[in-house]
Amino acid sequence: MLHDFYHIQGEWGNFHHGFVEILGGGVPGRWPRDMSTMSRSSLLGGHGRREAAGRLSSSRRRVTVSSLNVSTSSVEATNSDIKEAETLVGSIGVALDNLPVKPARVQSGIGLISKRELWRGEEILAVPRKSWITVATVKESPIGSAVEGQRPWVCLALFLLWERSNLNSPWKSYFKLLPAELNSTLFWSDEELAELQGTQLLGSTLSFKEFVETEFERVRSEVLVPNMALFDPSVFNLEAFSWAFGILRSRTFPPLTGEDLALVPLADFINHGAAASDARPSWELRKGTGFFGSQDALVVRAQGDFRAGQEVVMDYGAEKGNGQLALEYGFVESAESTAAFLQSQSRDCFTLTLEIPEGDRFADDKVDIADINGFGASVSFDLVCGQGPSEDMLTYLRLMVLDGPDAFLLEALFRDAAWGHISLPVSRENEEGICTAMLDGCRAALEGYGTSVDEDVRLLAAGIDDPRLKVAVVVRLGEKRVLQELQGWFEAHLARLDKLEYYAERRLRDLGLLDDKGFMTPWVFNE
Repeated sequence: MLHDFYHIQGEWGNFHHGFVEILGGGVPGRWPRDMSTMSRSSLLGGHGRREAAGRLSSSRRRVTVSSLNVSTSSVEATNSDIKEAETLVGSIGVALDNLPVKPARVQSGIGLISKRELWRGEEILAVPRKSWITVATVKESPIGSAVEGQRPWVCLALFLLWERSNLNSPWKSYFKLLPAELNSTLFWSDEELAELQGTQLLGSTLSFKEFVETEFERVRSEVLVPNMALFDPSVFNLEAFSWAFGILRSRTFPPLTGEDLALVPLADFINHGAAASDARPSWELRKGTGFFGSQDALVVRAQGDFRAGQEVVMDYGAEKGNGQLALEYGFVESAESTAAFLQSQSRDCFTLTLEIPEGDRFADDKVDIADINGFGASVSFDLVCGQGPSEDMLTYLRLMVLDGPDAFLLEALFRDAAWGHISLPVSRENEEGICTAMLDGCRAALEGYGTSVDEDVRLLAAGIDDPRLKVAVVVRLGEKRVLQELQGWFEAHLARLDKLEYYAERRLRDLGLLDDKGFMTPWVFNE
């Protein structure tokens, strides 16, 4: 039996150029070190009831709903906001009259609507580099020398706070349009976060909060305190720093991330929407020629076809599940009707991280085989509704539980071919082991949520007025649906173990000792 099948921990995913990225939209489930027994009492499938409560008290498939469009803020745009947006367009060197789009009030606040019919792939904006907010912009500002050596996102976060408090800022039109409040789960109250009990999103949110708090304390010590004349504590505090972090996470997109991180006014007015039909990135760089003042520009292309007067939207990440959308932007993607949502399972996902335990007597051999085949001691798999476990996931599971008579496949003689052998069922015992472990893990994970699938479905059917509660229900229901589907897959797999062909039979067949029906060939008995 496998111990603590996939223990959800408040861990970071990975750090890309100093800017935090979450794997598959949540804190991964993790195989712990000890695989001897399965513990039902551990925190499985998310933060369990006790840990979640304790920590709170102390602190892909597309939905074909063309009307869906969302932003990171639910603040209604006013006429003055639109005027401010038009002023911003002129201040960044873009001629509004020449654009096929214009700022306008939309369902989710401010967005861009088409002035004429647009076609997929058509260029709709080109914002010159001089109008971006980059690390170079920060270096040329009064705080440039003070933030030297800091990560790009830290530099930009402090610059945002500096310019936001500057009444004469050349970016004042832009800052007036930035939302004062963000809907990301990073900014939810403890009561609101309690609705995420058992979810991977809760673990991710708490980890991000801890990360931002730790980074702020480091920045305060290294930058703010030594430069008190520049950084007013009433402006540069944890709450404001968190806001700046949220702005950067919700308004930056590839390729302007990592070391090239940049805010691009006007381009970041485009809201998320399912009307986008092109999987290609909406943002792309165009290099300047250097002639006649030509410079680099960020080009935004339409991801779909849009009618005149229709809001132009983009997909913020086709690979992102609802948990990641909620964490980064504060919304989820769901159909307008409950019935359509229950059928779509559009962005339901669950990220599972498998780990070869250090205490396994064959750990070195298993890690070596995993390394040879492009994996490692741990690997994360994004589980999506309707897809079932991948072949790589099943192979890795077989490798993890390989033991007893099957362990001969770990010998050096088989090192290069081992992955191919275990990509198919090895033995009944091995296959039963992975099924039992996965089923126990799924059941325990489902028990970690505060509500059942049926309860969440009833809540959605009755209608939810609170947008944050709806986000919580959609995310937790999505995770549970993935787990239930995975549970069903392994139950069915367990039921057909007697019908599978295992390594020994395949080997005999390869040697010509078994016929197509699985019987020993006659000449074997004749000898």
